[in-house]
Amino acid sequence: MDDRSDMMVLDDAVSYSISPENPKGEKGKGAMATEGFGAGAARELGKGWKIHPCELIKPGETLTLADMDGSGMIESMWFGGVVDKNYILRIYWDESAEPSVECPLPDFFAYGWAETQDDQWMKGPFFTLNSSQVVVGPIRGLNCFWKMPFRRHCRMTIENRTERGYMCFYQINYIRTSLPENIGYFHAQYRQSKPLRQGEVHTVLNGVQGKGKYVGLAMSIGLNGDGRWWGEGELKIYLDKDQEAPSIVYTGTEDYFGGSFNFEVDGAYTTYSTPYLGMHYYRKPDGLYNIQPRFSMYRWHVQDAIRFQSDIRIEIQDLGWTRKDLYLARRDDLFTVCYWYQTLGGTSFPKLPDSRELRIVSE
Repeated sequence: MDDRSDMMVLDDAVSYSISPENPKGEKGKGAMATEGFGAGAARELGKGWKIHPCELIKPGETLTLADMDGSGMIESMWFGGVVDKNYILRIYWDESAEPSVECPLPDFFAYGWAETQDDQWMKGPFFTLNSSQVVVGPIRGLNCFWKMPFRRHCRMTIENRTERGYMCFYQINYIRTSLPENIGYFHAQYRQSKPLRQGEVHTVLNGVQGKGKYVGLAMSIGLNGDGRWWGEGELKIYLDKDQEAPSIVYTGTEDYFGGSFNFEVDGAYTTYSTPYLGMHYYRKPDGLYNIQPRFSMYRWHVQDAIRFQSDIRIEIQDLGWTRKDLYLARRDDLFTVCYWYQTLGGTSFPKLPDSRELRIVSE
């Protein structure tokens, strides 16, 4: 599925694209709107000149972005404009009543510190991310390249939990094609500990039943209290009936995300963004209102997917140091999105936090 050499192979798949200018992705039906957000700007040019580039989602409403029948695969997605953790992305496969993807929209793109800015939405933190599966381009252009197959049906929605209207700019590119029998369905799940209780672990993924592959993790962490090094925690992966001890352990948070020795160069944190892993965002305290150090990082298992045959559970420790060179169980804020493929069904999602619990605020 991730072999780039397939670009040169000609096949019978048919390409489609869904956007506000062609909401059903129909052949030969794009750019036909006569009313929309851009109608005033196009009044001298008329139909076909960017009349309807976005959809307005009113407070409390849910918009169906895509509703496709048949066998196919989403190949890429783009969202632009405002970002807020209270815009909730959900994706349902093959008429399932429960979503296989449920996540705050920015977090799905490893943009974990999207702040609620009221009318000052362009003033929140902005950072780029350059990776194989997710790209954040200027300014908050959210791009996804995870392959998402479906056999009979796909439905994608955005819920607006905020108190203002959301001008949703989007593009969903997909193909209609036959699929192999052993194809897995894409899943993504958001969890947060805000803050984590001291001595407990943050659960990244649990409740998964079925056969599949774990393929990625996006994590954001905000430090509370002691400002010493925070990234000693082990990531533990329990596979196929593991109970007391996991089968796979990564020793150190920065180690798992591809760094080493505190992400430190010349006495400072150093951000980096590569195809498969990175620590792409760091905000240092300003000494006044923004006193919490904040980080975002990602790890895509595109080259080294972790297989499970019946179940999987993933945890990460929040661990630092005391000033006496002893480990310190910390109480930081953690936000994670886990990505995996599996057989459809048999997996439970925890209840998504409410709008107040999700909200990120800075000065």
